[in-house]
Amino acid sequence: MFWTLFVILALGAALLTAAAIAPLRAWLLRRAILDLPNDRSSHTVPTPRGGGLAVVASILAGGIVAIAATGHGYARDLDGLLMNGPLILLLMAALTLLSWIDDRGSLPAGLRLLAQGLACAAGLLALPSGGIFQGLLPGWADLALAWFAWLWFVNLYNFMDGIDGITAVETVTIAGGAVLMAALGATLLGPVILAGPFLTEGPRLLLILAVVAGAACGFLWWNRPPARIFLGDAGSVPLGFLLGWVLLLLAANGHWAAALILPLYHLADASLTLGLRLLRGERIWQAHRQHFYQQAARQFGGHGRVLARLVPLNLALVLLAGLTVAWPALSLPALAGAAAMVAATFWHFQERRPGAAISGGSES
Repeated sequence: MFWTLFVILALGAALLTAAAIAPLRAWLLRRAILDLPNDRSSHTVPTPRGGGLAVVASILAGGIVAIAATGHGYARDLDGLLMNGPLILLLMAALTLLSWIDDRGSLPAGLRLLAQGLACAAGLLALPSGGIFQGLLPGWADLALAWFAWLWFVNLYNFMDGIDGITAVETVTIAGGAVLMAALGATLLGPVILAGPFLTEGPRLLLILAVVAGAACGFLWWNRPPARIFLGDAGSVPLGFLLGWVLLLLAANGHWAAALILPLYHLADASLTLGLRLLRGERIWQAHRQHFYQQAARQFGGHGRVLARLVPLNLALVLLAGLTVAWPALSLPALAGAAAMVAATFWHFQERRPGAAISGGSES
């Protein structure tokens, strides 16, 4: 029965998202809510922005079904309500609203960062009380570092939403990868509420992950190169928030290597690019086209050719993350292998033909 519901929710989220995009896109076009190309863009055609509204709506609807289907076992106390979805979905909805306002009128960067920081601070209530770093840090430092890592992940997820399909592919990778980690025995929700394998005692989060992956697949139908609609901050910011929570749950329960490996390409590309821009004294809050995946889009002449390289890389990262869960003794070799693969991808993506033509649209 559970796996039937799992499949129904995944397929339902995909179909609901894909179906909702059509009227949403028409409305965005009528209202002229468009991402216009500029010298920092990776797209050449004005494209509707705001597809994240459909993605998040599908996730919230599916999340409510998941909560209702599992409420008898996971709503007995405050911890149960916090750690099993409701608080995270509520904060996700708030970030979606704020980010949609930003999509419409460009809010000040400081205000956006403040709101995201407050959401991540509140979201700490949805993490195991034992901390993220297994006692390696004092309690206050553990909380502070978890908060900073979460806030950075939210922003890097937004930064990396710069070519067609890349965020949808990464969302499926992390959500689907987390399900695989659970199948291999990862206990994501921890001993505060639950004990035992995630598959047998954590159905709510599994169902939410099914919805997230399904919604991303439904959006990818419209966002694959050449994209007919963009996600916008209203999609990339809340997705980064939700998936950041999942990765922190993995790390908090001892699967730190898997939590690093699953998003490693996104994490490394955004962090390295930001670091290089800081060293050059550039304004890091301004839009740019310096990410490795953006260089690859220019180098290879199309967004689809970049995705064709990122998809197998992400699959390899999922397999390596699974290896660390199945055989924890291999965590360091798996992490080293993942880092080597990402480094090789950076070398392959590094632009060697400045000014190459780009085919397909994308977000700036």
